[in-house]
Amino acid sequence: MPAKQPSTKRKTQAPRRRTTATKQKTATRKRTGTKQKYATKKTPAYAVRNSPIHGRGVFATRTIRKGADIIEYRGRRISMEAADELPDSDPNNPYHTFLFELNDGRVIDAAVRGNAARWINHSCDPNCEPFEDDEDRVYIEARRTIRKGEELTYDYKLSYPGRVTAKTRDAYGCRCGTSRCRGTMLDAAKPKRKAATRAP
Repeated sequence: MPAKQPSTKRKTQAPRRRTTATKQKTATRKRTGTKQKYATKKTPAYAVRNSPIHGRGVFATRTIRKGADIIEYRGRRISMEAADELPDSDPNNPYHTFLFELNDGRVIDAAVRGNAARWINHSCDPNCEPFEDDEDRVYIEARRTIRKGEELTYDYKLSYPGRVTAKTRDAYGCRCGTSRCRGTMLDAAKPKRKAATRAP
């Protein structure tokens, strides 16, 4: 099962065998004063409704300014090993995930004690971006000004353990329909190749 990850510097560790994909790790940074600005708003910035992209989605109920923290991605914290043992989030769709990988190797499982953030859909041309703060909390931030009625999306950048084949890419197919769609929710980053060494 894949898990979402925020983009960030990855720790160098020995490769770990995983059976689940996770959302990509987020960039770590300090939060600014946007939390206080958001806390003073009386009307919620979002609502969960049916989505044209997939299943349920999260939609802006008012204009959300660029750089605003919209929602925290919540759920129970578990180890990657425990996440690998979990049953699929949706038995009818084993490629659906509520898992979000943290920089310290733990995972947020939004299927337990999760909030509306788990319903934010993937897009290859997103209007939001996840980040992890100094306290290992993941927030969804507006990448640009989002108008009332727009669906909130971010690039899942799913990390998949093992070799990624055409069948794997199809299994994690993207339904965003944007002009920048790469056809899959898997991370587009290419693995680095080792430089060839020449014999003297």
